[in-house]
Amino acid sequence: MQKLYAPWRDEYVKGDRIQGCVFCHISKNSQDDESLGVLYRDNDCFIVMNRYPYSPGHFMIIPHFHTDALEELDPKVWMKISTFAQRGVEMLKKELNAKGVNIGMNLGAVGGAGIAEHIHLHLVPRWMGDTNFITTIGGTRVYSVDFDEIYQKLLKVANKYFSN
Repeated sequence: MQKLYAPWRDEYVKGDRIQGCVFCHISKNSQDDESLGVLYRDNDCFIVMNRYPYSPGHFMIIPHFHTDALEELDPKVWMKISTFAQRGVEMLKKELNAKGVNIGMNLGAVGGAGIAEHIHLHLVPRWMGDTNFITTIGGTRVYSVDFDEIYQKLLKVANKYFSN
């Protein structure tokens, strides 16, 4: 049996867990934006890197309003999230040279949401050949770039894309 070591995941397995809704915690703690991976925030929502991404540069757009029901979200906030999604696609294409982007929401645990209690929209950059056998057969993902490196790169340009 071959082994693939990923010691950086130790923090995820053994690290301190945020009590309650992780997205509400991020929403309420703007002083910790950099350690939490926040790219941008305004009065309606915030944009945060996914700590355990499907691919490098994967981030989420999240309303400050805590709800698990999209239909309860103020239409003004939904429009802001939609606008940020458009700008986020542009940022991923221009800044990371993404050739495609997956956008999606998993609503509810049955719908596949890992954090079902607070809605969030995923933007996942994609490149030709970014998936291969190791994900399917080995149950492993390989990232060609460090999380912090991607975060710092996107953080430097986020205001250009998301501020009015």
